[in-house]
Amino acid sequence: MQQIEICDPVPLLDDSGQPQNFGWSRQPLFTYNSDNVYAPRHRRTESDRYIVHSPTHVVVFEIRDDGWLGYMGISVVSLRDKKRSTQVFRTFAPFDINKMPSESETGVARWRNKKTHLDFVCMDSGARIIKADIPNFGHNRSMRCALVLSKPESNESLSANQPFRSDKNAFRYTRCCPWFTVEGVVQFFSSEIVFTKGNAWGILDWNRGARPKNDVRYWAAACGMSDISPDLPKHMSFCIGYSMADSSSGTENGFFIEGKLHKLDQVTFHIPLSNWLSPWRFTSNDNKLEMTFNPHQERIDRWNLLFYSSTRRQVFGFFSGKVQLDDGSVIEFHNLTGFAERSKMQF
Repeated sequence: MQQIEICDPVPLLDDSGQPQNFGWSRQPLFTYNSDNVYAPRHRRTESDRYIVHSPTHVVVFEIRDDGWLGYMGISVVSLRDKKRSTQVFRTFAPFDINKMPSESETGVARWRNKKTHLDFVCMDSGARIIKADIPNFGHNRSMRCALVLSKPESNESLSANQPFRSDKNAFRYTRCCPWFTVEGVVQFFSSEIVFTKGNAWGILDWNRGARPKNDVRYWAAACGMSDISPDLPKHMSFCIGYSMADSSSGTENGFFIEGKLHKLDQVTFHIPLSNWLSPWRFTSNDNKLEMTFNPHQERIDRWNLLFYSSTRRQVFGFFSGKVQLDDGSVIEFHNLTGFAERSKMQF
C-alpha cells in the first residue's frame, strides 16, 4: 500500500471518537484532543521525551502518562566511559495529573513531586525550554538543569498517525523533531555538562494515542554534523521505527538534512539478539538505507504492577552508513550520536 502524505490540517478522531485520517505529514497537521478519545482512560498514553547530547554526554528527559502508570525519568549517560545515572519517579493511576499538552507546538508538560520538578516549555518563538531540579538524584546527589532548544530555519518534522489492526479504538500518533540545537548547563552532583550551540543537539519524541492490550515498538534516532563533503558539512538526523501498529499508510521513518525531511518506507532493525552490544544493522525495503549501529552501553527499564508490565531496552551509541535522498543522490555519514530501543507493554 502506498503511504499517504497528509498536506492539510485534519482531525485525528471522528465525531464518535474513532481514529481516522491515517498517514504521515511533514508538519503537525493532525488535530488531537484527549477528551475525544473513545478508549477508556487507562488505555490512553501520552508522552514527551527529549534526548540531548554533547560531545561527552547523552541526557534523556521524559514525562509519560500511561493511564495506570505515571512516569518521569532522567538518564545521564557518559560517552567517555561506561557510566550512567538514572532517576525514575512513578505514580499509580495519574489520570491527567501531569496535564500533557494536546499539541506538540504549544503548552507545558510538568512533573511535580514535593521538591522535585521537571518542566518542558514550548515558547511562542518555537524554542523549547527544559528545566529540572532533582534534589536526590540517586545516592543523595543533586541534578539541576536549564536548557534551551532552538529549531533550524528549515524545520520539517515527521508526524505519523497509525491504527492497530487488533483494536479499532487504538491508534498511535507520533511526531519526531530530531534537529534542535541545544544551549545550557546540566549540573550533575559536583560536575557540569555544558551544551553549546553548534556542538550540542536535541531530539523531540512526542507520542499520543490509545494502546491495545499488547504492543511492541522499535525506535531509533540520532542527530549531529556529518561531513557530506570536505567543504560542506551539514546537519543530519533521522528517526526510524515500527511497532504492532499498522504503518502501511505512513511510517515513522525519515532522514533530515539541514532540517528538511527525506522520507523512507519500511525499515528493519537487525538486532544481534545474543548480544545487544554487538553491531546492529538497519535496512529499508525501498533500498534507500544501509546503516550500522555501534553500541556504547545499554540501559534496561522494567516495571510490573499487577496486570500491567513495561520493559524498555535502550542502547546508546553511534550510527554510520549511507542513505538515498529524495532527489536520488546518495550520501554517507559517520558516527552520528543517538540510541535505539525496544519497548514492550502488556496489560
